[in-house]
Amino acid sequence: MSNISSNLKFLRKKKGLTQQQFADLMEIKRASVGAYEEDRAEPKYELLKKIAEFYELSMDELANDVIDDKWKPTHKSNASNLRVLSVTVDAQDRENIELVPVKASAGYLNGYGDPEFVKELPKFSLPIFSQGTYRAFEIKGDSMLPLPSGSLVICEYVENWHDIKVGSTYVVVSGNDGIVYKRIGQKFKEDKGLKLVSDNKSYDPYWIEPNDLLEVWKAKAFVSTELPEPNPEPTLEGLSAMMAQMQKTISSVVDKK
Repeated sequence: MSNISSNLKFLRKKKGLTQQQFADLMEIKRASVGAYEEDRAEPKYELLKKIAEFYELSMDELANDVIDDKWKPTHKSNASNLRVLSVTVDAQDRENIELVPVKASAGYLNGYGDPEFVKELPKFSLPIFSQGTYRAFEIKGDSMLPLPSGSLVICEYVENWHDIKVGSTYVVVSGNDGIVYKRIGQKFKEDKGLKLVSDNKSYDPYWIEPNDLLEVWKAKAFVSTELPEPNPEPTLEGLSAMMAQMQKTISSVVDKK
């Protein structure tokens, strides 16, 4: 008896996909995904091969292994490539945005891959974030000012770390540093990991080693109870400086002519 049905359901949820999203990727009907996962039908050979390639598994592993949180790949090429993600969905099978508050940060390091732990996190949804896998993290400290401590940073899951962009901000989850919100200083390197930079220059940049990285989430928006202050009224000194700069710019343009 094969383990295809349970493996398909586990792998889909761990990869953060709804049944419809997985169906679209495999170019099949959503009803077929449900039938496969409920063991009412089995994928034909060509589809099974396509699914195995998608998860970077052998067909034998997909059909015969019991793939769960304790499962280890049998061939080396998969050992560092397979990262799974637990998500929750609403009654319409749409992904929720789970919130990781500061008080749950320590538990998240052990439970980020545990469906039961993720299920207990607070959840919400936003219309502007309906496509993709998102999570919100409460940040603390002053290393990323002017973003105030206590803000909620809404992030999109990054599966391929080579897609991480230098200069953009991310929430990085690691075994030693926990959950941090930082700017990326250099592209991900297989031998060095990620270089993280604080916007507050009082904090030095540092590297997180590849084997210490757990998850990476790209910041997309933030929520804060601290509203921005109005811009201060221009002073006489400020207006004089602006006029001097304008005159300098005009003079340089005239000289070029």
